[in-house]
Amino acid sequence: MAGSLQDQLLKAGLANKQQANKAKAEKRKKTKQAKAVKKGEVFKDQEQLEREQSIAAAKEEKLKRDRELNRQREDELTRRSIDASCLQMLQQNSIHMPADGDIEYNFADGTTIKKLYVTKTLQEQLAKGNLAIASGKSGYTLIPAGVAEKISERRPELIISRQKVEEIDPDDPYADFQIPDDLMW
Repeated sequence: MAGSLQDQLLKAGLANKQQANKAKAEKRKKTKQAKAVKKGEVFKDQEQLEREQSIAAAKEEKLKRDRELNRQREDELTRRSIDASCLQMLQQNSIHMPADGDIEYNFADGTTIKKLYVTKTLQEQLAKGNLAIASGKSGYTLIPAGVAEKISERRPELIISRQKVEEIDPDDPYADFQIPDDLMW
């Protein structure tokens, strides 16, 4: 039984040539690392450690960016769905304004004063707060107050004008003297 243990295992059929070569390569690496440690050449390990740390930091940064992009996409999708639902409510609940409206109804849109020509009944409902004016794709539309409340919860900038029903103070000495809503200045 002369020869190395490796040769004996190969002859007995307990190991193959690939396993023998792999074992030799690992043995060479270990001896080389041991010599490098003795000489003080540990820089390769430190460089490898720094490289691994930079790779881990880059992966973490990529994860953060991906999370932020996903959050932005989700925000955009929710904003679009809210916009779509508000426009759908406006279209489904818009009240037809007659073309032959004889009463001029003034309202403020931002810093400008706008006018709508409405009928007497629409003017009364606007003044009481039963109707509201909303800004749609095709201009201004009249919608019921309940729908206006739902839309203003989601997109308040779509509701242009809505009369608030004010509670009358019982101690008000001028409570009997109401200002008419159709007063023109």
